[in-house]
Amino acid sequence: MTSPRILFVKLSSLGDVVHNLPAVSDVRRRWPDAHIAWAVEPAYAGLVRLHSGVAEAIPVSLRSLKRAVFRASEWRSLFAARRALRAGAWDYIVDSQGLLKSAIVARAANGARVGLDRKSAREPISSRYYDVKLPVARRMHAVERNRRLAAQVFGYAIDGAAAYGLEEPASPPAWAPATRYIVMLHAASHKQKMWPEAYWVELGQRLSERGYTSVLPAGSPEERAAAHRISMDIPDSVVAPAAELPELAALLAHAWAVVGLDTGLTHLAVALRRPTVGIYCSTEPELTGLHGADAVNLGAPRSPPSVEQVAEALGCGVPAPE
Repeated sequence: MTSPRILFVKLSSLGDVVHNLPAVSDVRRRWPDAHIAWAVEPAYAGLVRLHSGVAEAIPVSLRSLKRAVFRASEWRSLFAARRALRAGAWDYIVDSQGLLKSAIVARAANGARVGLDRKSAREPISSRYYDVKLPVARRMHAVERNRRLAAQVFGYAIDGAAAYGLEEPASPPAWAPATRYIVMLHAASHKQKMWPEAYWVELGQRLSERGYTSVLPAGSPEERAAAHRISMDIPDSVVAPAAELPELAALLAHAWAVVGLDTGLTHLAVALRRPTVGIYCSTEPELTGLHGADAVNLGAPRSPPSVEQVAEALGCGVPAPE
C-alpha cells in the first residue's frame, strides 16, 4: 500500500482520547509516511498534536455548540471543521469512538468510513453510518479495542506493548515546585469515583515524611475548595493554579509520580510515561484502568483501596529522595 491519508475520529473525552493514541502509534510504525489527521474536540487538540505521528488536528466543537447553540461563532467554527473534513480526500476514515455523534462527524468527511459493528459499538446506531463495520470484543481494555480496530482496518498484526507516542513537554510549569513532587489527582466527574478526603490527607502526610511535595490540581470551584481543604493538613503541599491541558501535561510529565482517581488526567500521566497509581472506587480497571508498564490499578467497584495499599504502591514505584 502507498502512504495513505488517514482520518481518525475520537472526539472526547480526555481518557478516550488518550486510549486512542496507541492505535495511531501502531499505524505510524506500519506507514511512517502516512498523513494522519485526527478529528477531536478543541479542548484536546493540543494533546493530539503532542503525538509525533499526528500531522493534523481538526477541532470539532460539538460540546461548546450544545452549550451555546445560538452563538454565531460556534456555528462558524463547526462549518470550518466540516470544510476541513470534506477537503481532506481521505483514503480511510476510522471512527474508533462508536457513538452517534462521532459517526456523524465521520460521515461529513470524504472517504471510506470504517467503524465498529452494531454489537461492538457503544451506541449501536452509529454502525449505520459506516461503509465497513468491524467486530471488536467488548470485554477488553479500551486501549486494546482501539488497537484491534485499527489492525483490522489496515491488515497488520499487533505486536508489542501499547506506545502512546507523546512528546514530553520540555519543562514543568513555572509555578511547579522546585523540589521533587507527586501529583495527587483527587477530583473526578462522578461522586461514586471519589476517595475520601481524609485518605488524601493521610497519603499526602506520608509522602511529606518521605520528602515529596504534594501538588493538587483542581478545576471547578468545588474541586478547588476540596484541594484547599486537603492541602491545609499536608505540609508544604501546593494547590495548582487554574491551568489548561498543555500546562497540566507539563506538570504531569515532570512529576516523580502521579496518583489519581479514574479520570482523564490519570490516564494522561501514564501516556507521559510517569509512574502512576490509579484509585478505583466504582469502575472496573480491567476495562478502562491505567494501561502501561509503569501503571498500578488499585480497587474495584464498592471496594476502594486503603491508604496503606496506595502508599505501598507509590513506595514501590518511586525511590525516596537522597
